[in-house]
Order: sequence, then C-alpha cells, then structure tokens
Amino acid sequence: MSEIHSEWLQLDQDLRAWYARPGGPGPHPGVVIFIEAFGVNSHFQDVAERFARAGYCAIVPDLYHGKVYEYSDFENAIGHLKTLKDDLAMQEAGLAIAELHKRPEVRSDAIGAVGFCMGGRFAFMANAVHADKLGASVAFYGGGIAPDQDPAGRQPLLHLVDQMRAPLLLLYGADDNSITPEEHGRIATALSAAKKRYTLTLFPGAPHGFFADPRDSYRPEAAAEGWRLTLDHFHQYLGRSA
Repeated sequence: MSEIHSEWLQLDQDLRAWYARPGGPGPHPGVVIFIEAFGVNSHFQDVAERFARAGYCAIVPDLYHGKVYEYSDFENAIGHLKTLKDDLAMQEAGLAIAELHKRPEVRSDAIGAVGFCMGGRFAFMANAVHADKLGASVAFYGGGIAPDQDPAGRQPLLHLVDQMRAPLLLLYGADDNSITPEEHGRIATALSAAKKRYTLTLFPGAPHGFFADPRDSYRPEAAAEGWRLTLDHFHQYLGRSA
C-alpha cells in the first residue's frame, strides 16, 4: 500500500495531532502513537506515515503542544517531560482515540497503541486507562514503568496491570542503561501474576532509542525486527485493512 494522506488535525482547542491514513476507503485498523521526549518531530510524522503504508490509520497526539526539541537538546527535552501529568496525557490520548472512532475510514473495534521511550510508558498506561477501547499495545523501551527510582519523578505503573485487557508487546535493548534487567523482571512478574497476555523481547547490542533512525542510538537490525514484531502483533490482534 503506497498511497497515503497525512495532515495536522485539531482535536480540541488545545490539542492537535498528526494523522496519516491509507489512500483507500477502508475501513482500516487504527493506532495511537505516543512520542518520545522530543515532541512530534519529522521522525514521528514519518512513523505515522509508515503505519499508514502498512494499512493503519495512525494518529500522534501532540502531548508537547507544539514544542519540538532537537535530539541533541536532551536537557530541555527531559525538562519538558518532567512537566507532563499522567492524567492529562491519558485525557489527550482519549481525545485521539475518540477522533479515530468518529472517522469513517477507521475500524473503531480495532485500535491499538504504540509508544517509544516516554511514549512506551504511556502506551503501557493506556492499555489500562483505556482498556475498553484498545485491542493491542506495544511499548518500545518504555522508561518509568517499574524503576527502582525514576529520575524524572514519575510514578511506577504496575498497580495498573490488573486493569489491562489488550495483549502487550514490550521491546527493550540489552544495552539500555536506563532500563535495567531488574525492571524487566518486575514488569514480567506483575504481568504473569495478573495472568495477562504479553511478550517481552530483548535485543542484544541495542541501546535506548534503537528504533529512531535520526538518533545516534539507531540500530537498523533491531529497528527492523522491532517493526516486524510490532506489525505482526497488530495484525494478529487488530486484523488488516478491508
């Protein structure tokens, strides 16, 4: 599927979202994409368009409200991350889901979530908060899910596991110094104890941010496999375009 359409949408007075969809009428499955700490930059516009080419209507809520940071500007990006409120992020995720629900080209019964870095944490959270609206969830190196101590001051999320319904795919880099093997274990233990459907995959030689091709941390082989696993996960649980 090559023809796609992409544009900015205004979801309410304060929230916009980047939206990409296949050219055909569908209906197509939908996916909400949660950003890294750098904003809705050209990389995330491209990620949405990649999903559109794969047959998904993809929406990226602008949790940073127009702010975009260079990947070299780590200090200000993380400073902005620290100002985010979980409740507001989930409210804005709900607006993005509602937008997908009202669009005729989207299958409202087949919506997933995927996130990267801080967005991986939000994809994990959305699986619980919006459990009745999501059919699958994927978290790429989601920081702050179950740390010993989160440097950004965020609350861990394992108390939400019982609320989750959608199958979850967790993707980590073995060389990610910000998410330890002990954290992987805590997450897996909580999900297993709650009898949730999940897969946790570790990529040897991959650091944090291995999927983002504009970053020095990009690892093509791990990124390609992570993308394939993500599409397989969504195809299995959300289906494909009509």
